[in-house]
Amino acid sequence: MTPPSNDAPEESLGRFSRAADTASTEVIRTYSTSFGLATRLLGQRHRQHVRNIYAMVRIADEIVDGVAAQAGLDASAQTEALASYVAETHRSIRVGYSTDLVLHAFARTARECGIGEDLTQPFFDSMGADIADATDFTAYDAEAHERYVYGSAEVVGLMCLRVFLRDETRTEKEREILEHGARQLGAAFQNVNFLRDLADDTDRLQRGYLGESGRLSDADRDAWVRTISAQLDDARRSIPLLPKDARAAVRSAQALFESLTRRVAKTPAATLYERRVRVPDPIKALLAARSVLVTSLERAR
Repeated sequence: MTPPSNDAPEESLGRFSRAADTASTEVIRTYSTSFGLATRLLGQRHRQHVRNIYAMVRIADEIVDGVAAQAGLDASAQTEALASYVAETHRSIRVGYSTDLVLHAFARTARECGIGEDLTQPFFDSMGADIADATDFTAYDAEAHERYVYGSAEVVGLMCLRVFLRDETRTEKEREILEHGARQLGAAFQNVNFLRDLADDTDRLQRGYLGESGRLSDADRDAWVRTISAQLDDARRSIPLLPKDARAAVRSAQALFESLTRRVAKTPAATLYERRVRVPDPIKALLAARSVLVTSLERAR
C-alpha cells in the first residue's frame, strides 16, 4: 500500500512535474550525447523545455524504428501504439497533465511555449509513414522526401524556436528568417542522418529516404552533400537573430553537423552502407567550446 502524502495539491503537482522533467532529461542522456551536450549550452530558461521536446519525439520515433517490433508488435500493433501515443500527447496538451511522465513534461512545455497540433500532427504523420512491413522496401521520391523531412525534422526545429522566442519580441520579417532557418537546420540534420544511417535504413528498416534509384553512388552522395551544405548555410544566417542564451547551443549543433557533412563527403558511398560516420568526442567538445566563445563576443539581444 502506498503511504499517504501530506503534500498540498500544488506541491504534489510540482513534485510530479519535476519527476517528469527528470524522466525527459534521462531520455536525452540515454539516446544522444550530441544533443545532450548542446542542451547544456542553452540558457536555463530554455534547457528543460528543449529536453522535453526531444524526449517526446524520441519515444515516438522508437515506436516506429524498431523497439516496438523487437517487443513483438507487428505493423498493425505498432500503428495502434502510435495512435495511442498521439491521442495522449494531444490530450495532455489540452489539459496540462498526463500519467505518462514524458508527455506530462512535454505538455507543460507545449502550453507555455505555444506548441500545438499544427506542429505535432505533421511530426506524427511522418512517424506513421515509417510503419511498414519490413519485407517490402519503401523508397521515397522527391515529394515524399520533402513531406517526410518537414514532419520528422523541420517541425521539431520550429518547436524549439517557439521555446526560444516565447519571451522575445521580433519583427514579422525577423520571425520569417528565424522560421526558415529553423526548418533548414532541421532538414540538414535529417538529411545528414539519412546518409549516416544508410546501412541500417536499407538493411534493417527497408527504407530508402534519399531516392528511388536504388543504392546511392558517389555522385548521389555529392549531390546530397551540396543540398545539406546549402541548408546549413541558410540556417547559419538566422542565428544572430536568436536570443543570445540560445545561440551557443544552436551554433554547437550546427558545427557538429557541418563536421559530419565533411566526413560524409570524404566517405565512399559504398562504405556508408557498411558503417556509420561519427565525430569523435574530443572534436565535439572543441566545436562546443568554439561556439561558446563566438557567442560570448556577440552583443546580447
